Amino acid sequence: MIQDRGYTRTFYSAPQSVTSLVAAFLEPTIIVVLYLAISRAFNEPIVTADMTLCLLVFAVTFPGRNRFKESLLAAAVDTVATWLGLLAMMLLCAYATSSLGYFNGRVLMWWAILTPVGQWVAVAFGHYWLKHHAALPENRRTAVVIGAGTLGVKVSNALREAHEQGIDFVGYFDDRTDDRVDPNAAAHRVGSLKEAAQFVRSHAIREVYITLPLGSQPRIVELLEELQGTTASIFFVPDVFGISIIQGRLQDLNGVPIVGMCETPFTGTNQLVKRIEDIVLSFVILILISPILLAVATGVRMSSPGPVIFRQKRNGLDGEEITVYKFRSMRAMDNGPVVKQATKDDPRITPFGAFIRRTSLDELPQFINVLQGRMSIVGPRPHAVAHNELYRKLIKAYMVRHKVKPGITGWAQVNGHRGETDTVEKMQARVEYDLEYLRNWSLGFDLRIVARTVKLVFFDRNAY
Repeated sequence: MIQDRGYTRTFYSAPQSVTSLVAAFLEPTIIVVLYLAISRAFNEPIVTADMTLCLLVFAVTFPGRNRFKESLLAAAVDTVATWLGLLAMMLLCAYATSSLGYFNGRVLMWWAILTPVGQWVAVAFGHYWLKHHAALPENRRTAVVIGAGTLGVKVSNALREAHEQGIDFVGYFDDRTDDRVDPNAAAHRVGSLKEAAQFVRSHAIREVYITLPLGSQPRIVELLEELQGTTASIFFVPDVFGISIIQGRLQDLNGVPIVGMCETPFTGTNQLVKRIEDIVLSFVILILISPILLAVATGVRMSSPGPVIFRQKRNGLDGEEITVYKFRSMRAMDNGPVVKQATKDDPRITPFGAFIRRTSLDELPQFINVLQGRMSIVGPRPHAVAHNELYRKLIKAYMVRHKVKPGITGWAQVNGHRGETDTVEKMQARVEYDLEYLRNWSLGFDLRIVARTVKLVFFDRNAY
């Protein structure tokens, strides 16, 4: 709360929606319940190993993703992809710990098949119920937008897309003439600012979205005072579309309302889930690839004089300098204020180095960085410190990618942005994918990236 001129002003963070709360528990609960039900169907006793598996899977998949507002096809694809990634991770863990024999093979097989089906059926039911609920006349909400500029049109488009969620967009209020407002809004104006409050009262408008620029503050204050005489919910929409918003949310700082514009997705339980994911996967992978590590190290040693491991300074979480390990693939090792990127047919690269770069084997020592906590398995690829100093001045929001730990693989890499970034445009495209990853992170998203990385290691030839 804020004390101001004798008044008490209270601000709250938006409560979690019911659908988000249901989704958080629905996915992990379905996975666990199906496993237990299938075990009972095969007359298998529920022993300690089964309960351990259930608890582990629940912890890894909680909170579940809210797919109720996605199309049923998109929900099906995402559900299957996420489940396959989780299965792959569990199989790796089971193989590394020799624990697969503790479980009934038929139970595991039917569990693997029925789980995504059960999840999709639950989403389809929720999708149908929400659509039916929103279609009821008593549940529909009418909305108007104050301000017929570009931002107002963005808001109205979002409201129109929410039609199936029970929102009916009515029109705009603006004092400007038709030639001064957005062309897409001119035909849908229903009045001026002075007419807004009366219109809202007489038409029982439920929601009002104010999109006026902050330069119109006196008009906004006057409008708010008039609208507070109605029963409509009032929302102010700041014009922040020119800013790269990462994990934007309303927060409370000892009673002072603050809006988070750029924040790491890895806070609270997300941070714990991400760290567990990194420790488990990196530990299992290091065990599995230990013979490959030995073979590559021998090849590097025999290919040219110099150390087997190349240590380079990179920027990690929050821009802090970290040391990243790679198998040496070049005769020269740049690590100073000027670092020349590797190019195709680069004479510095040894023949064996070309092979391990093409197959990404040179990156394998970075799993040690992950165990140390300096890196993550999935995240924006770390660039040389010298490159960061160059591109932070050329690319908008470039350093925002350092709000998370750098990764061995990332969303940009599995979308074709590997290898040399010899132009600002290429680097900007990579950064855009990195920012998209920060906005949309989930455990399922990480597992999809890992699965696509495995495929690219064997079929992509874009890195050198």
